[in-house]
Amino acid sequence: MPVFLDFEASSLGKNSYPIEVGWVRANGKSDSLLIKPAETWTDWDPEAEAIHGISRQALEDNGIEHGLVCERLLELWNGDRVFASAPSWDGHWLSMLLRAAGQPRHKVRLEDTEVAFAEAAAGRGLSAARAQVIIAAARASAAAQPVAHRAEADARREWGVWRAVLDAS
Repeated sequence: MPVFLDFEASSLGKNSYPIEVGWVRANGKSDSLLIKPAETWTDWDPEAEAIHGISRQALEDNGIEHGLVCERLLELWNGDRVFASAPSWDGHWLSMLLRAAGQPRHKVRLEDTEVAFAEAAAGRGLSAARAQVIIAAARASAAAQPVAHRAEADARREWGVWRAVLDAS
């Protein structure tokens, strides 16, 4: 079953790291975790903080140790396919989390949400043209809503597009 994933991060720089992970499973159940930074994770951009609203102090006070976050995700996903709207960025942050927890950086491979949408359309027997129309309409509907810039809410947006394709006739 697909899992839709999103990370919030310390910045968009080369040395950025994950600070929050959110996911939505195929059945709509979702959750998120704040991630306490590893000692070597020091990059921080106040502009990124202004966007997601998560302070470094909040991570220190309320975040879950990165190894425990990684362990929980691997347990929850347990072989599920994991999709992200920005697999390059989210893959970078997932890789940072995995490596910091002593796991191989490619233990989980992220796939682009577009793959999930195309597979859902094919499973419904939709033509490529009809699928494009439905995906575009679902994306437009999602874009009309304010962007939360929080991991769980952003993952839910992608799940919502996927559900719209599955529910299309």
